[in-house]
Amino acid sequence: MKNKPRRRLLFTATAVVSLLTSYSQVKVAKVSSYVNPFIGTAAHGHTYPGVTVPFGMVQLSPDNGTEGWDWCSGYHYSDSVIAGFSHTHLSGTGIGDLADISVLPIVNKPAGFDKITSRFSHDREKAGAGYYSVVLDDFNIKAELTASERTGYHRYTFPRAENAMIRFNLGFAINWDKPVETHFKQIDSFTFVGYRYSTGWAKDQRVFFAVRVSKPVKQVRLFTNGRAIAASEAKSAATVACLLFNTTENEQVQMQVSLSYANEEGALATLAAEKGHTFDKVKEQAVAAWESTLSKVSVTTSDNKLKEVFYTALYHSFEAPVLFNDINGNYKNAKGNLAHADYPVYSVSSLWDVFRAESPLFTLLQPERVPHIIRSYMDFYKQYGLLPVWDLHFNETNCMTGYHCIPIVADAVLKGIAGIDAKQALEAMKKSAMQDIRGTNWYRQYGYLPQDKMGSSVTITLEYAFDDWCIAQVAKKAGNPDDYAMFMKRSASWKNLFDSTIGFARAKKADGSWVTPFDPYYSEHDADKAMFTEGNSWQHSWFVPQDVSGLIQAYGGITPFVTKLDSLFTISSEIKGQNTSPDISGLIGQYAHGNEPSHHIAYLYNYAGMPAKTADRVRYITRNLYTNQPDGLCGNEDCGQMSAWFIWSAIGFYPVNAASGEYVIGAPLFDKVSIQLPQQKRFTVIAKGVSDKNRYIQKATLNGKPYTASFIRHADIVKGGELVFVMGSTPSATWGVLPKDIPGGAN
Repeated sequence: MKNKPRRRLLFTATAVVSLLTSYSQVKVAKVSSYVNPFIGTAAHGHTYPGVTVPFGMVQLSPDNGTEGWDWCSGYHYSDSVIAGFSHTHLSGTGIGDLADISVLPIVNKPAGFDKITSRFSHDREKAGAGYYSVVLDDFNIKAELTASERTGYHRYTFPRAENAMIRFNLGFAINWDKPVETHFKQIDSFTFVGYRYSTGWAKDQRVFFAVRVSKPVKQVRLFTNGRAIAASEAKSAATVACLLFNTTENEQVQMQVSLSYANEEGALATLAAEKGHTFDKVKEQAVAAWESTLSKVSVTTSDNKLKEVFYTALYHSFEAPVLFNDINGNYKNAKGNLAHADYPVYSVSSLWDVFRAESPLFTLLQPERVPHIIRSYMDFYKQYGLLPVWDLHFNETNCMTGYHCIPIVADAVLKGIAGIDAKQALEAMKKSAMQDIRGTNWYRQYGYLPQDKMGSSVTITLEYAFDDWCIAQVAKKAGNPDDYAMFMKRSASWKNLFDSTIGFARAKKADGSWVTPFDPYYSEHDADKAMFTEGNSWQHSWFVPQDVSGLIQAYGGITPFVTKLDSLFTISSEIKGQNTSPDISGLIGQYAHGNEPSHHIAYLYNYAGMPAKTADRVRYITRNLYTNQPDGLCGNEDCGQMSAWFIWSAIGFYPVNAASGEYVIGAPLFDKVSIQLPQQKRFTVIAKGVSDKNRYIQKATLNGKPYTASFIRHADIVKGGELVFVMGSTPSATWGVLPKDIPGGAN
């Protein structure tokens, strides 16, 4: 009898320990552990699986050595070979460039310049925040990668070999990129320096590097333009350097490769500053950097797959822009000259994409970094004479339409981000808007861009009109009423190309006549022939975020507007034309979530007082077009924009007008989201009873007070507080439906 209570006590104690252990595991689980860098490496996501730190200069990742659009990042999940690990990559763009300083560990091959690859298996490949590893099957070498801000760290576990080597192939290139001059020099048996100059999409790329290996090399073999040379230094268009070792079984060789975009001295300075840093310590620091950055947002859900999608999206959003000045503060500027800054300078700005959602996300989650990003754009302006359009390593690629640095700078100015002068910003914006290139002269002359003057005329007109609205708001804040009036007038230019008789934006000639024939399903990828950039009229006609109420009127009122909007999602997904754009993907009817021009459209129902329809569309997209698989993105990641859309939408709202400081409410995914703000403030979004079925907001409170607006302002969020939604399975007849609750009133 005495034993029974003791057994019960033992069981109870065991249960308590088990519960406490379980609780402890949940409590200490790192959000960075949910990052899956393989998301987006298949289909057309164009992401890379390798390592970087938030906004880091180094993006160290494997390259397959395969040409083609789906290898824009150097890697595609469908491939089975690795040609090397290079130190710079573009995340999710449609352009194949960079892939600088390619390195491959090898055994049982003679030193040489011939192409060498190794097979690999995804079963022996791992990727996470701050760490990547793979086994090179042909050589039985385990390669591990991690990174600091400016240095790539390699650890190779070799088999026993008398002819082990680490090969630098400075002639390696992908797609658009082509080396023009490369250099490699031995300093001593541990240390090497060099550079790689190349041309491609960015015409003047220069990256300098310094290398330290943990084991002295027994010999260095150099090759220039396909022939061996007996020297300790080589310079050619395509230099190959083979560092030779003897290795024992399972011997680990570590290597650091530090970068500079200014000179070899800058790379050596970083190498010296990180002397003694071990692979494991740097890996720990890289993971910690991601943990600190990603944990600014905590989500509550029982769906771990959803957490994986969310935190990987957050990770992808913080890979670019990238740090560009070296440890000495130096970098190559927009004119190709040496420049210096005593603050972080950033480059790689896919502005046509990221102005829509990623840049507004930075103002919420990266407010301490935004002033430096904006200052980098202003530095570009001072050097080049115009704000950047698509800046790649301080090269103006002039890629894509619009001048969308303007809404990014405007958003920061209008939100009162510290350190940004509204008058200086206005000066830079006006310079871009008053230039005589990229069709701006005809746009000003005619009030639209005529198709017989320049291709992609409809998209350009619509986007210039939005950019002009942004300039007007900054002019107003800077106290310049004349500029405000002029640019507000220009912001209505979209009306000149909107045909209300058919409910579509379409092209006009210089004489004012419509271009015929017209087919809203038609797509032409050639920018000079196209009327719409990477899309058709169905997708582009909705881009009037500065005047949605005016767009509704152009359709003839709310009923025809909503009818047309419904049709967008339900009609045939056929895209017509002989040279359609491959960017049109993720189709729901003619809505194309795989490309950025569609990203705001699902939220337009709120402007018609129908937030339940927004909830339907947004919930379908978040649940069906984002997964935790390699093909989990339905289009190019585009430096984080595709992921930024998901982050906003999963939290519960989205910046339809990216410079308005107003976020349109949709369909929150999580039970709870808590956002860490400066000064120890928090903003929390709670969705009571949320589920796939319960996607409709029934009522809401903001800081305990009833909240009926179907939008929320940035200014209210950054004060901190709590937004509570009560969710239900049927649309509410009262929430968000009255005129006073419709977004855009401040526009």
